[in-house]
Amino acid sequence: MHNLKNRDKAVNWHPYTQMKTAGDSIPVVKGKGVYLYDDEGKRYIDAVSSWWVTLHGHAHSYIAEKVFQQLNTLEQVIFAGFTHEPAVRLSENLLKLLPGNQKKIFYSDNGSTAVEAALKMCVQYAYNTGKDKTKILAFKNAYHGDTFGAMSVSGRSVWTKPFGSMLFEVVFIDTPNAENLESLKNQIKDLAEETACFIYEPLVQGAAGMLMYKAEHLDELMKFCRSKEILMIQDEVFTGFGRTGKLFAADHLTESPDIMCFSKGLTGGTMPMGITTCSEEIFNAFLSDDKYKTLFHGHSFTANPLACTAALASMELLLQKETLNAIDRISNQHSDFIKILSRHPNVENVRQTGTILAFEYKTDQNTSYFNEIGRVLYDAFLQRGIIMRPLGNVMYLVPPYCITSEELDFIYQNILEVLNAFRNQDHFPIHAAD
Repeated sequence: MHNLKNRDKAVNWHPYTQMKTAGDSIPVVKGKGVYLYDDEGKRYIDAVSSWWVTLHGHAHSYIAEKVFQQLNTLEQVIFAGFTHEPAVRLSENLLKLLPGNQKKIFYSDNGSTAVEAALKMCVQYAYNTGKDKTKILAFKNAYHGDTFGAMSVSGRSVWTKPFGSMLFEVVFIDTPNAENLESLKNQIKDLAEETACFIYEPLVQGAAGMLMYKAEHLDELMKFCRSKEILMIQDEVFTGFGRTGKLFAADHLTESPDIMCFSKGLTGGTMPMGITTCSEEIFNAFLSDDKYKTLFHGHSFTANPLACTAALASMELLLQKETLNAIDRISNQHSDFIKILSRHPNVENVRQTGTILAFEYKTDQNTSYFNEIGRVLYDAFLQRGIIMRPLGNVMYLVPPYCITSEELDFIYQNILEVLNAFRNQDHFPIHAAD
């Protein structure tokens, strides 16, 4: 492990990172619970659950033991023409928790591929049923992944600009509120006959800056889409498995989607996996004596037994009373902290959905992923032993459910201290921290 930083720089290309200007990566040698430890023994509270995936803490012994047992039994088998107990049991258990119209599960290996499968299901559903419907609706500022289909249904930005001419056409609409619902319905009404599906992140648009909107307004929009026979894809890659304060964002809604997408917290952060669920109606549209109506989609590691086992173990932990109580405790503790945080002069647009807390640091730049404040905030919290990965000037907390009240209070206190340190300055000293 000698000189891991330099060895890393010599061979690795990191995600969402400008490698020319990026500092050295922090070598992490172990994790336990809410903490990660570097090669010099310093520990960091993982306040963002390592890109929102870690539910129960790092190196959880129960998940590790279950995966170890499975590793000594069956590590991988092709899922075309074969099946296995972990995949069947995971499908059975997950479907019991989802809206009643979700009847079938299609496995893939990450959030983007779960979305790709969902989009293909909807477009081919129309094709298989003899309908000429190819338009897709999505929200402005959406983020659904980095593969081409997922990029296409994500908001156009500098992230997607190099590929702009290669992305398929999508109609982007505003997220719903009390003022714009009727105009949104009119937009959708004019496109309904051509529209195959509507894809959306429910309640929270994560990568866009933790933008939040109300369940009641989404419900009304979903109800209207249903009346116009527009299929709905609910992307719960981020919001699933307790993040919104309930098991799924779907549990805040009265309407049900036709398709749902999952990843991130699915395995408790143990290993990659994606799931796309669908209704019986969609599944039946692919049942035919005509082989060309098959869903021609798959991945080498579809329904990998190890990942299924990790997901089963994570779900067991999630459903324990202790975990559900922890989700409530974190949500309530966030709510109490908001009362203090929202009064701070350097802060605006404080918001919360369940265990997700977000706010914006006031700067003389626009709120943006590329606001230069982000790097300085990131470094300020790292120095204090806290991993917070700002989206520009948008700060957020998405902690593992094992975090204690004392550890949360430590984070809150450090947020206030960092804010107060620059309270009388117009902006952070950008270059001093670089």
